[in-house]
Amino acid sequence: MTESLMKAIQVGEYGGSDVLKLEEINRPQPLAGEVLVKVAYAAAIPLDWKIRNGWLKEIFIKTLPYTPGTAVSGIVEAVGEGVTGFQQGERVFGNVNGSYAEYGIAPANDLVHMPKNLNFEDAATIKGGAESAWKALFSEGELEADQTVLIHAAAGGVGQFAVQLAKWKGAKVIATASTANLDFVKSLGADLVIDYTTTPFEEKVKNVDLVIESVGGNNEDRSWSVLKRGGKLVSLTQPPSAEKAKQYGVTAKFNSKFPTSNDLQTIAQLLANGTLKAEIDSIFPLSETKKAHEKSESRHGRGRILLKVNSF
Repeated sequence: MTESLMKAIQVGEYGGSDVLKLEEINRPQPLAGEVLVKVAYAAAIPLDWKIRNGWLKEIFIKTLPYTPGTAVSGIVEAVGEGVTGFQQGERVFGNVNGSYAEYGIAPANDLVHMPKNLNFEDAATIKGGAESAWKALFSEGELEADQTVLIHAAAGGVGQFAVQLAKWKGAKVIATASTANLDFVKSLGADLVIDYTTTPFEEKVKNVDLVIESVGGNNEDRSWSVLKRGGKLVSLTQPPSAEKAKQYGVTAKFNSKFPTSNDLQTIAQLLANGTLKAEIDSIFPLSETKKAHEKSESRHGRGRILLKVNSF
């Protein structure tokens, strides 16, 4: 393989995991304001396979074939004209356009420097994981110390960070999880963990300030009644019902705001110093992306699923 080519996953048609193909394609070059990142790890997040299935093609418009993925950690390979904040060889995390590849392009504003003690695996869990939890809790939910939050799917790639960040903020945390994950979620610091397979959460919870809803459907419908009047429900999956919000006297928000660069630096530092811990479910080589997607789609994982692309 010449220097102008790279290995990348390509999606030539929408469909199941079989459409993920490892191919050699041209290595991109950074334009003005862009950075070329040599990818260490790419996170395989649920959004990736929802786009691959074609479920979101009206929202995320792709020109086929395309390279999936956005969340990444890696090293700056080259910078485009006008980029002054990054230099070749620096360690970064953030969003690139097509992270399931040996190299990816990112606008300089979409990258953040990695703290000295942060490893590449943990850094790759921030975008789409810890970042989404921060958005839901603080950017949208405006959670404050001494408030109470209910976090659904607390063992997942977002939920695990939401529990830890809420405790870091000084809030009381109630969480839902499956039987197999109860001890794990307790270990993250949750004050009360409810086994959703045996106990309807609405029978145990009432008057919370904030609900972080990442399941959707019936789970969201049952979540309205546990909020106090004036409380907030933040959905990670779909725009929540404005009608229900009005009925219960609460605020409903879709998780669409973005943390600032300073917020992301704070998350990275909390991971680097051990205040936050990233649970990584599994790591697959790029050649086994199909297995990574199938694992994510099974919804039985704990924590984040990563693709290992390059070693440093």
